[in-house]
Amino acid sequence: MRAFTYEKAASPAEAATAAARNAEAKFVAGGTNLLDLMKLQIETPTHLIDVNGLGLDTIEATPEGGLRIGAMVRNTALAADARVRRDYAVLSRALLAGASGQLRNRATTAGNLLQRTRCPYFYDTAQPCNKRQPGSGCSALGGFSRQLGVVGTSDSCIATHPSDMAVAMRVLDATVETVKPDASTRSIPLAGLHRLPGSTPHLETALEPGELITAVTLPKPAGGRHIYRKVRDRASYAFALISVAAVIQRDGRGKVALGGVAPKPWRVEAAEAELPRGAKAAAKAMFAGARPTDENAFKLPLVERTLAAVLAEARG
Repeated sequence: MRAFTYEKAASPAEAATAAARNAEAKFVAGGTNLLDLMKLQIETPTHLIDVNGLGLDTIEATPEGGLRIGAMVRNTALAADARVRRDYAVLSRALLAGASGQLRNRATTAGNLLQRTRCPYFYDTAQPCNKRQPGSGCSALGGFSRQLGVVGTSDSCIATHPSDMAVAMRVLDATVETVKPDASTRSIPLAGLHRLPGSTPHLETALEPGELITAVTLPKPAGGRHIYRKVRDRASYAFALISVAAVIQRDGRGKVALGGVAPKPWRVEAAEAELPRGAKAAAKAMFAGARPTDENAFKLPLVERTLAAVLAEARG
């Protein structure tokens, strides 16, 4: 790990300002992803800004009837919150499906959204990776791609986003709140937070330099049956081959987001109109334009079968 300086921010705006002053600065909270990447020298910040003591660790009701989740709320606390378990059960289930209990005790809401891909070529510094070193090439193209993306990818990158929580947040129409270095704030629909790789896979989000996530807001509960199914190579502590987050109403209408298939939580709202017709029609619409490799083409029928099981469960 390379040497770095460290400071504790006194406010969200101060943290954002400090990050803007140093292009090689990074925010640190739970550190469950960042510190591992620093040890491998994939991330090499010269300055860390600790954002843990900023009062961003509460879950509060909003005037609109939803929930406002502070950026530093730990995954364990979020999954266990009675309001989340009752009204946003798909989120609680997704969190409990991710990582180990020890990691959930440290991992934060904002950090979970911003974690970086687990593509093996991203982690292997001896291999070219456009996400790690722009312009160097993508070793996954033509390489081992079983766990990688089938839709939303590009000729520059086929990595997937690893978060379970983000998939559930996407199906719940979450909004991300931020503060910028000039102390102004904005709200970003989660659908617009993560970028598709295109020719610039190293640019992973719509956040500006120094911009800090302060909270995630969930709208008023929509009701329906909440289901999260994760298919993985082993029963615990493994990233998704595919996952399905769904909120299904009694009449068969609903919302569905997928994990493990794309560089961001994958939701195609137009495809949700096909849900009453069944999993086959919905999956076909979700994967329009898909570009699977020979090694991961199995993900397309796997999603269809998993979605069929989810719809059957929703019907009771």
